[in-house]
Amino acid sequence: MKKSSIDPVLALEAKMIVALAFRNGPIENLHAGKVCPTCSGDSAYSRISDDELKGIMKAAVNTVYSLLWKKENDSEAYAKSLVLGARYTERWDDPE
Repeated sequence: MKKSSIDPVLALEAKMIVALAFRNGPIENLHAGKVCPTCSGDSAYSRISDDELKGIMKAAVNTVYSLLWKKENDSEAYAKSLVLGARYTERWDDPE
């Protein structure tokens, strides 16, 4: 997809959903911890356990489901959710 073909409204919506589904979920707790002095920067080491990844994905699916449900059934609640998500995305890159 070429950058010039990116729909800016859809790009912003995507970033807001990701902020709500991932950034503000369990992954933030992992990110907030100390950097591992042994494995930092070495992609040969796993830095997220299977249980942690399962929790991250479960939270993300639940949040995306909730957002999509609101989009179809309660557009006002969906819009309010996106406003919250927008608070975290001002400096994020657009999709490519």
